[in-house]
Amino acid sequence: MKLRLHNTMTRRTEAFVPLDPERITMYVCGPTVYNYIHVGNARPAVVFGLLARLLRRNYGNLVYARNITDVDDKINAAASEAGTPISAITARYAQAYHEDLARLGVDPPDVIPHATAHMAEIILMCERLIASGHAYVAEGHVLFEVAQFADYGKLSGRSTEDMLAGARIDVAPYKKSPGDFVLWKPSTEDLPGWDSPWGRGRPGWHIECSAMAAAHLGETIDIHAGGNDLLFPHHENEVAQSTCAHGGKTFARYWLHNGMLTFGGKKMSKSLGNVMILHELLDKYPAEVLRFLLLRAHYRQPLDWSDNTLTQARATLDGWYGVLRDRSDVKVNTAEEFVPEEFEAALCDDINTPAAFAVLSRLADAARQARSDADRHQTKAALLGAAHLIGLLHEDADAWFQQFESGQTVDAAWVEGLLNERQSARASKDFARADQIRKELAERNIIIEDGAGGARWKVVSPGDSSTG
Repeated sequence: MKLRLHNTMTRRTEAFVPLDPERITMYVCGPTVYNYIHVGNARPAVVFGLLARLLRRNYGNLVYARNITDVDDKINAAASEAGTPISAITARYAQAYHEDLARLGVDPPDVIPHATAHMAEIILMCERLIASGHAYVAEGHVLFEVAQFADYGKLSGRSTEDMLAGARIDVAPYKKSPGDFVLWKPSTEDLPGWDSPWGRGRPGWHIECSAMAAAHLGETIDIHAGGNDLLFPHHENEVAQSTCAHGGKTFARYWLHNGMLTFGGKKMSKSLGNVMILHELLDKYPAEVLRFLLLRAHYRQPLDWSDNTLTQARATLDGWYGVLRDRSDVKVNTAEEFVPEEFEAALCDDINTPAAFAVLSRLADAARQARSDADRHQTKAALLGAAHLIGLLHEDADAWFQQFESGQTVDAAWVEGLLNERQSARASKDFARADQIRKELAERNIIIEDGAGGARWKVVSPGDSSTG
C-alpha cells in the first residue's frame, strides 16, 4: 500500500519513495541516559516504531536504528551526584529505557548504536569537516563554522536571529561566530575523555548522531525522525555537518517530527514540575492504556496528558475488550487475522492514528453486531488483525477486566467464590445477602453484570458506577 509522509524539510506530505527498495533506512533519535525517561520521550519510540511496522509490511527490508546517547554533561552530573561511575548510570537507565518500551509494546530497532562505541567515526567526521573548510580548531575545541553552509536554517525554517536566540549559545571568545557549534571539546581529568588529534576530549551532542547514522545506515538515509523539540538546533546541526562531511550528499530524504506532550494544556517540563515519568506510569496503569493514549492524537499534533484522558483511554479499550469477551467462543488463530484495507490506508496516510482508531471502532461495532458464524469469525479476525498491527488488544479479555487501573490483578478465585455464594442466595430467595455481596464487591471497585449467560464481573475506576 502506498505510504505518504509529511516531510519537515519540504513542509509537504509526500509519497514515500525509498532510495533503495531493497534496503530502506530509518534513524530515530533516542534518549540521553542519565535518568528514567518521561512519557513524552516515549512518544517518538511508539509512533515511529509503528511506522517501522508499516515499512516492514510494505517493503520488507528495513534497517531501523535508534541510538543511545551515553556521553553527555547531564550524565556526568548525575554520576557525580550519585558518586558512581558514569558507565553505571548509563547502563542502568539504558536498560530501564529498553524494558519500559518493551512493556509499551514497542518493537526493538535493528540497531541500537551507543555514542561511546563510535569515537573513531566521530573523530574521523571532525577531521573531514576540518579538511573541507567547514570546521576549525580553537583552544582544544573543534567547531562547525555555520557561515560555510549556505543551507543552514532550511530544515527548521528559522532566520539567523531566531537561531541565535533559540540555541542557548555560550558565546565563547574562541568562536568565529556566535552560531558556530561544538563538534569536539576538551575534557578535564575527572570527566570522560578520548584521545584525539586535538587532545583528550569528548564529542558534542550533535555530531554523535551524524556519525552513528552514517556508520550503520550510510551517508544518505531515507527517514530521520524525532521530537519537534530536536528540530533546532540538533537536527539542523546534523544536516549541516553530515552534508558537509559527505561532499554535499543529502543526509536524510524525509524528516518526521512528532509534537510534544502537554499536561493540563501546558508543556511538560521539569521547571514546571509536571513531568510524568514513564517508569512510574507503567506501574500505575495498564501498558496498553498508555500506548493507546500516546497514539490517540495525530503524531504531528500536541498531545494533552491528564487523568481525564487516561480514563477515556481505559474506557475505549474496555469497550473493545468487551467485544472480545463477548466473542470468546469464536476462535481465531494468528494466521486467520487480517488487516482491513481501510485501516491500513489510514495508517499509511502520514500515520493517521485518529482515522485508524475510528476504523477500529467500526470494526468493533461490526464484531459486536455480527450474527452468523461466518460473520462472527470474519469480523473478529479483522478486529484482531487491525488492533495487533497498532499494538493493542494483546491481553486475554477476561484478564483485562480483572485488573485495577494500576494494572494489578484481582484475586479472581475470591470474586468467583462470592459470585457463587450470591447465585446460591438468589436461588434460595435470600436477596438481602445477594445485594450485600454486590455491595461488598462494589466497594472494591468490582461490578457485577447479570446476563443470559450468567453473572460476569469487571474492575472499574473508583467512582465509576457503570454496569457495562
